Amino acid sequence: MRLNPEVRRQQILDAAIGYFAEAGFGVQTRELSRRLGISQPLLYRYFPSKQDLINAVFEAVFLSKWDEAWIAGLQDRSVPLRDRLLRFYLQYAGATYQPEWIRIYMYAGLSDMDLNKNYLALVRKKLLMVMCREFRHTFVKAPDELPAISAREIELLWTLHGGMFYWAVRHNIFNMKSATPFETRTTDAIDIFLAGAKTLYPQIVAKTPRTKSKGATGSDS
Repeated sequence: MRLNPEVRRQQILDAAIGYFAEAGFGVQTRELSRRLGISQPLLYRYFPSKQDLINAVFEAVFLSKWDEAWIAGLQDRSVPLRDRLLRFYLQYAGATYQPEWIRIYMYAGLSDMDLNKNYLALVRKKLLMVMCREFRHTFVKAPDELPAISAREIELLWTLHGGMFYWAVRHNIFNMKSATPFETRTTDAIDIFLAGAKTLYPQIVAKTPRTKSKGATGSDS
């Protein structure tokens, strides 16, 4: 069947997303072509290589889901930090914690691909650094006169973010459905984290050496 080129490209991309989510990235494009009922040359007309197809999947599944309005909301200091965090994670989970997103993310990690590294770098730069600044503003005196954000601060925020992600893994990979609604468990997680951060965060910042560098020092891997 002859289709508009944009329609055909989207059809191939949608099928690739479903296929990679089902079987991982070690599969062959000829199987994808067979499923679509098209020839490999036609597939390669739209995506010249398997890597081009993978890059398009990454853009569609990960980058296109990212909303800068989430970050703007996190920085709205007219709203309590607790409420900002809850709003963010409800929005973020709704956009990303879906079966295809989680499965492709896990398969990419198992295949040692750059997709995960690139996405984690995005999360670190655009989300966790912002969260660190907001935690400083909430829990530390004179936050604008403090040393650069440290690797330890970043690691602390990974603990919160990673806990949210693991819910999605349990839900979408292990098929462990929770009787507790996501909003309730997220509220609980944020409340517990903030209660600890009230004491711990000022201590961490106080121990951070002052440097001329901007951003986090050291490695947060």
